[in-house]
Amino acid sequence: MLKEHIEKDSVIRLISHNDADGISAAAVIANALKEEDVQFHTTIIPRLKEDMVNQLRSEKYDLFIFSDMGSPFIKEFNTYKHDVIVADHHQVNDTEAESNVVHINPHLFGIDGSKDLCGAGSAYLAVRDLDKKHLAHFALIGAFGDMQGQGGFTGVNSTILGDAMESGVVEIHEGLKIVSKASEPIFKSLAYTFSPPLPGISGDLEGAQEFLEKRGLSYGIKFTDLEDEEKDLLKDALIEINPDIFGDCYTVPKEVPLLRDLEEYSYILDACGKNKKQGLGLSIALGEKDQALDAALRLQRQYRDQIVRGLEWIKREGAQQLNAIQYLYSEDKVLKSVMGTIASIGLSVELLDNSKPVIGLSRLHRDIKISGRTTREMVDRGVNLGKALQDSSNNFNGTGGGHDIAAGAMIPYEAKDNFLHLVDEMVEYQLNND
Repeated sequence: MLKEHIEKDSVIRLISHNDADGISAAAVIANALKEEDVQFHTTIIPRLKEDMVNQLRSEKYDLFIFSDMGSPFIKEFNTYKHDVIVADHHQVNDTEAESNVVHINPHLFGIDGSKDLCGAGSAYLAVRDLDKKHLAHFALIGAFGDMQGQGGFTGVNSTILGDAMESGVVEIHEGLKIVSKASEPIFKSLAYTFSPPLPGISGDLEGAQEFLEKRGLSYGIKFTDLEDEEKDLLKDALIEINPDIFGDCYTVPKEVPLLRDLEEYSYILDACGKNKKQGLGLSIALGEKDQALDAALRLQRQYRDQIVRGLEWIKREGAQQLNAIQYLYSEDKVLKSVMGTIASIGLSVELLDNSKPVIGLSRLHRDIKISGRTTREMVDRGVNLGKALQDSSNNFNGTGGGHDIAAGAMIPYEAKDNFLHLVDEMVEYQLNND
């Protein structure tokens, strides 16, 4: 379908999600279209709603591509007069795609979209056979953004890694998986490293300083400026806290230093998306550097400071406990912007009880935005947050869905307490009936 529209010189409409995975998904497709000399118009949004799906219907494009979103709307796309490609990885419903819709989603093939293929991966599969294996690294950047690459790549992601290495774009080497080795003082590098988590250090600037001082290491210099012996000392000390901190690092040697590490790249795109500057993230992925990168780094610093502030808030206040879930609620502007992230990190650095899913709630005027997170262990015990949030939000004229391990929803503000109790009952039911 894509080839046909490229040959016809169609102007293509691209709609993608505004997180690191969604921006990477848009980057895969936009770079592929740019190389084919095709005109395209991109919009990057926080969520796809019915009114937008209906509004797009009247736009004069021959092909619409939805990446990292769109699977719940196949029924509506079937009635479009245009061709549609949906490259998504979120949970699917029972609607079959008509001949004008190509639906790429791992769940349709019994593949887990929360760990084996991300939205950018599905987008990559849409363009891969147009001789685009050199764009595979964007799919891996998306996978990191979606927390899928941390313990090594599995499933379709590992096939995509094979493409990236075969085309010479990506190299693997062993190293410490701490962030911003060349751009931040080392205590900040450690405090800003959330994956793999370093309990007592991640999200804790003072904790990171103390840790370095105890080992006689200067905390004010960059990791890259340490002597080799000091690097070894640091490596051994960090491995004691979490052995996963040393392992395979994935790099794009041809990139500028700040974007060389794939995981680091995903954090930069994530910071752009979280600060409503998704266009900046996409322009970096399309090749803009210098000023665009400086602006993105400023956003990243600001975003990381917000996360640290959020984790301090969790440490201070803790979560509210129900039987099967716990929840965080805030109307604070900064905390609202990082609620999903701090819920996730709070579980991994053990600030929250990881035997209960955590529901983060942020008030937006008359609505509440919900971010649900849990652990792989809880999913193995039967928890499916995507289903729990979808079914619960439907009861209150809201919308929701996502993955078993991470999901989101929107509900009216007045439904807050009833919604929480319903999610609590559903998760309890899931755990007792697995």
